This record gives sequence, C-alpha cells and structure tokens, in this order.
Amino acid sequence: MRDWAETATFAEFMNFELYIARRYLFSKKSTNVINVISAISVIGVAVATMALVVTLSVFNGFSDLVASFFTAFDPQLKVQPVEGKTVAADDPVLTELRSLPQVDVATECVEDQAMVMYHGTQAMVTIKGVDDSFEQLTHIRSILQGQGTFELHAADLQYGILGIRLAYELGTGYYFDEPLRVYAPRREGQLDLTDPTDGFEEDELWSPGVVLEVNQGKYDKGYILTSIGFARRLFDQQGMVSSLELRLKPGSDFEAVKAEMRRICGDRYTVLDRYEQQDDTFRIMKIEKLIAYIFLTFILVVACFNIIGSLSMLIIDKRDDVQTLGNLGANDRQISRIFLFEGRLIVIIGAVIGIAVGLLLCWLQQQFGIITMGSSEGAFVVNAYPVSVHPWDVVLVFVTVLIVGFIAVRYPVRYFSK
Repeated sequence: MRDWAETATFAEFMNFELYIARRYLFSKKSTNVINVISAISVIGVAVATMALVVTLSVFNGFSDLVASFFTAFDPQLKVQPVEGKTVAADDPVLTELRSLPQVDVATECVEDQAMVMYHGTQAMVTIKGVDDSFEQLTHIRSILQGQGTFELHAADLQYGILGIRLAYELGTGYYFDEPLRVYAPRREGQLDLTDPTDGFEEDELWSPGVVLEVNQGKYDKGYILTSIGFARRLFDQQGMVSSLELRLKPGSDFEAVKAEMRRICGDRYTVLDRYEQQDDTFRIMKIEKLIAYIFLTFILVVACFNIIGSLSMLIIDKRDDVQTLGNLGANDRQISRIFLFEGRLIVIIGAVIGIAVGLLLCWLQQQFGIITMGSSEGAFVVNAYPVSVHPWDVVLVFVTVLIVGFIAVRYPVRYFSK
C-alpha cells in the first residue's frame, strides 16, 4: 500500500511539473519579448533539424546514384589475389569457388595498364579482358551507347569497347576508320636498345560500334573492355587471371555466400562486393557526409542558445510564481524541473517540426525535382538533386537534437535555481 502511494505521489508530481511547464510555454507572458524568443527558439531548432534531415538525405541520394552506376558494370562479387597481379586460372581455390551451388556465372578477367594510339593521339588506359559470359555477369547492355552491339571478337578481329570520354579524347567515334593501336611493356626477353619499340608488345583493336557510358570518370575516361584472349596475349599472361568475377543465382543468401567464399579463400584471396570494389569512392562520400553532419550539429548548438535566453528570461519573469509555488509546498527540485521540462518541450517540438518539414521537402524534391542541377536539362547525369531518406538517419538526427537541446537547457535552469 505504501509503495502504491509513493508511486502515485511521484506521478502526480511529474504531471504537476509538466502541466506548469506547458502553461508557461504556451500562455502569454507579462513581457511579449519572452513569447517571441520562445517562438524563435522553436523555429531555430526546427530549421537546424530540417537542415540535418535534408542534407543527409541528399548525400544518401548521391551515394545511391553512384551505386546504381557501378551496378551496371561491376560484378556482384570479385575475387582477386592478395599478392601479385595474376594467378593461375586453374588454381584449386578458384575451381572450388566456381563449383559452389549458389554461383550462376563465373567470368575470368585479365586487367592491366597499356598505352593506345589513334591517329597520332595517345592515352594511357586500363585494358580489361573478359570472357564472353561477361554479358550474363553484368548489365553491360544498359550502359552501351551506339548503333552496334556487345561483341568482344569475331573471326580474327578483336574488338575493344572504349569508355565514352576516352573515345572522345582519341577522336574514334563509335566506329574506327583504322585500328586502335595498343602497346604494353614486354615482360620477357632481351631488349634491343637501338629500337625503342622493341620493349613493347603491339596489337590492334577494332570497334563493335558501341562505347561504354558508366557516368564515372574511372571507367568512361580510362577503360577499354575486350576479350580475355586479347588481354592474355598482349600482357603475356596465358593461362592466368587477375580476378574471378561472380554472379549468384537469384534467391541466394548473399552475405552467407560471401562469408563462405572468404573462408575458402583464406588469406590468399580477397572477396569484394560492389561497394568494396569502389571502397575509395564511397569512403570519400561517407567522410563528406560526416563532415556535413558535424557542421550542421554546430549550427544546432548555436540555435540552442536561443533556448538558454528564453528560459533565462522566463525564470526572471516568473519569480513571483516561483515564490507562490514554494509557499504551496513545492520544493526547489520540483520548481527547477518545471523550467527544465519547458526547455525540453521547446527542443522536442522543434525537432518534430523540423523532421516533418525536412521529410516533406525531401518528398517534394523526389516527386517534382524542385532544385535542379543546372539551368539546362541533360547537362548532368540527373536533372535534379537526388534525395534518399534513410530511416536510421532520421533517428540519428532526432537523437542528436535531443542530446544537444537537453544539455543546453540544463545550464540556465541550474544557474538561476541557485
């Protein structure tokens, strides 16, 4: 019985303190400027919260956009040696990976640097030689531009599919009017120092009438996709591979299969998913997002100074009420909690309004593309800023606002309660 009475009394005290705090927040003050400052405090917290939600969602949008580009060219899983550039194609570990029941397509790749020349124009490129099954491995056709089709070789001809920016720099167009000359350093044998060209393997590629448009400089400006036979001959890597690229069967447990592959590979090979294959790009984007979050949190801290001013003036304004509450039996702790609750109400109301407005702006941007990337349509990959709302970011923003706001309201309450 005693425990129940103590619990009831505590609940009544909580309701009493919260009730008074709500009255102080929404009722008209004796000095109108306190009402104005309280409103400004709510607006300041709301604007900072909205900025956090919108900014983080824009970064998510760009990250998802970049990921969609990589999906069309990069495989689901890529296995490459930890040491050295190439390994034997018949390595027992690679053979075991190919034989896993979840593997649908396995493509051998040989990739290395070379120099190309067309009509006297030179460029350093990455030659990527793949099997004919590469078309089933990736969505390669979705990123091809031109009137031709996806082909790597035909009879005695070897085809090379250039990145679109590389084709522009070399001046090749979709079709070559003469072969593209490819040079790679010779790996074995003695060199004739009197003949500078003797130190290079030389071969030629023709165009199937298409170019790659991945919308990423790494590929569009520096990659040539060709057959693995051509790459092995050019780089003198017969029977070798630089990576094994895999696609899983639909319905496979991706994470479980990746973990199993890593167990099989041990410390000899690395198994990379699409995001890990582009780790540098996504790491930079995560750092940029973190920096934006930190700067906007500082803005939120500045906005919370309005709460300090609002509570300070309110405490001074309610001195007579404080004395009356004390005469009615309220202790100092209860009176302090009244003003503490008011500050927290300002923070919570501002956070909720800011998140609601931020989500509304994100929805409007997704639906109507209000803020565009440029004045002319088609100048960029997307016409409007991409936005993607992640639930965990919304939770992070709400928790951040509560922590910063609750810390801010403690100072004036503790100071003036003395």
